[in-house]
Amino acid sequence: MLFINFLQDAAPAAGGGGMQLIIMLVLMFAIMYFFMIRPQKKRQKEIQEFRNQLQVGSKVITSGGIYGVVKELNMGEPYLTIEVSKGVNIKIDRNYVFADPNQAAMSRQS
Repeated sequence: MLFINFLQDAAPAAGGGGMQLIIMLVLMFAIMYFFMIRPQKKRQKEIQEFRNQLQVGSKVITSGGIYGVVKELNMGEPYLTIEVSKGVNIKIDRNYVFADPNQAAMSRQS
């Protein structure tokens, strides 16, 4: 209650700052959108396109850091099979396939 009274007393002292507050909020949202939300959406779209273009024999990295080669796509299933070593196959959820090792190496260099 005391805090609310303090805010009500401080509001007139701002001298008509209502419009300035709205402008500041809009600017903060715009900055957040262009520096955080938009790049994240772009990255998610790139990852989804990569997942849609997977083929048997594609080299992949999982989000857990496992490197492997796609052996089976298991169409209609939520997982795919990758070979991590000769004769060692694991099933992994499609959503955890992250990148192509060649692209990941290029992005680290730049």
